[in-house]
Amino acid sequence: MQERARATRRSLLEAAACLFAEQGYAGTSVNDVSARSGRTSGSVYFHYASKEGLALAVVRDRFATWPGLAARYANPAVPPLERLVALSYEIARALAEDTLTRAGARLWAERDIIDAPLPDPFALWTTATTRLLAQARTTGHLARQVRPAPTARTLVRAFFGLCTLTEALEGPQNISHRLTDWWLLTLPCLQRGADPAETVGRARAQVMTGIASGATA
Repeated sequence: MQERARATRRSLLEAAACLFAEQGYAGTSVNDVSARSGRTSGSVYFHYASKEGLALAVVRDRFATWPGLAARYANPAVPPLERLVALSYEIARALAEDTLTRAGARLWAERDIIDAPLPDPFALWTTATTRLLAQARTTGHLARQVRPAPTARTLVRAFFGLCTLTEALEGPQNISHRLTDWWLLTLPCLQRGADPAETVGRARAQVMTGIASGATA
């Protein structure tokens, strides 16, 4: 694809993401995307064929970056549960601040009214969480009664539910605060021989400094 066409396609994608995040799928039209992007409706249809195609492209674009995000938290020098907590703050920050991430999450929540099969992000996060919990068991950081796979399913669903409800009731700016409350409540059930507040503090520091895996984002 030529550079000019790529730039046009990207500008349409970003305009659509802003509108989907702000107004939802039903509240956004192709004409809205055209007006927001400064491109013609014909240009929108040329690159994406339909509003459903735009929605699918937004979700795929953002979810495609998540395996790389999970891979950043693979440094074995950092305790696995600390990496898990840090990863959750990274995702929460994206859900609060990144337009494409917010749009992808909202579109997935509205998937029943979108005539396109949207990818499911939860299998990836459940697998990543299971892996970190299993590593915590191997290193002796996991409480004896915790089973990695079923616990991972519960944590992932609770995490995204927390983010969704916090945004709806308090606004996205409070997601990280509620996440701290949640981890301080949850970690005592998961970890062995560590102070939950210290684990959360170190994890948040990793996200702020970008050193979770010894590399920048």
